[in-house]
Amino acid sequence: MAQFAPDKAALRALRRFRYGQRQTIGLLGGSFNPAHDGHRHIAVEALRRLRLDWVWWLVSPQNPLKPLAEMASLPDRMASARTKARHPRMVVTAIESDLNTVYSAETLRRLTLLFPGQRFVWLMGADNLGQIARWRAWQSLYDRAAVAVFARAPYSGKALLGQAAIRFRAARLPDAACRSLARHKRPAWVFLRTRLHPASATAIRAAARVDVNSSQD
Repeated sequence: MAQFAPDKAALRALRRFRYGQRQTIGLLGGSFNPAHDGHRHIAVEALRRLRLDWVWWLVSPQNPLKPLAEMASLPDRMASARTKARHPRMVVTAIESDLNTVYSAETLRRLTLLFPGQRFVWLMGADNLGQIARWRAWQSLYDRAAVAVFARAPYSGKALLGQAAIRFRAARLPDAACRSLARHKRPAWVFLRTRLHPASATAIRAAARVDVNSSQD
């Protein structure tokens, strides 16, 4: 069994999940640069539609597929996520920093070892479904956790024709099965059509740059 490493701050904060009753936990990973209402929308929908007990917001130290240039500091992104995740069943954590992991597959592998009694569901938007085949060891995510993909314009159509959707086509469950998704034999995933939320971290950063430039004119 993996050592819990209680000296690590983020791990220590999650220690209560190490023992006791089995729960179903959604994992919402991202840079959150910044966090926005679209992230919260997915988290709330996941709690409701997947019958999750918790959603953990996994704030990545550095996404290997994203440039450093416009990346805010980890403390700033943690603060941004906490602002949007104000909910009694949401937890914001920098556990990847404590685990020294940057790849989602490795993070999930470590979490399943550290919290063997919990059921995990990997949460992501359709934009990530479309690019997940670029992630390291991406297929192992489907082996270790159920996966819930949330519609996101304009990515949904293309993502459902992409490599991951085709590779795991036989493992896709109907929407009606989403409430029991976590208990299905893996691989298992659903694509959930929800109210589309227009928020975008890229657009927020672009707007911030315009504001800065305008103030300097």
